[in-house]
Amino acid sequence: MASGGNKANQGTDHQKIAKLDRENEVAPPAKVSPTVGRAIMDGRAALQLSQKDLAQKINEKPSVLQDYESGRAVPNPAILGKMERILKVKLRGSDIGKPLDGPKKKA
Repeated sequence: MASGGNKANQGTDHQKIAKLDRENEVAPPAKVSPTVGRAIMDGRAALQLSQKDLAQKINEKPSVLQDYESGRAVPNPAILGKMERILKVKLRGSDIGKPLDGPKKKA
């Protein structure tokens, strides 16, 4: 004779497992700050480049550039570095939006 067990106590394991799952969730990756998006837009405007032109110069899709300008992109140092070189504007670190100094010359 097989019995169904105690049905009143059946769901507690599932509840404990679900609670553990919720506690272990990984936070979503950080997005680009709005100041970076604004600095990209201002830098593009200064050079009179469209999003498509800049995307072409950095070998990325225009949609990637749109995501950076709108603050939806996850920051990628390689892409930010390419944009810094083209726009000559600092997009990483503390003084975002400031003009980028040329390469450091050795004395």
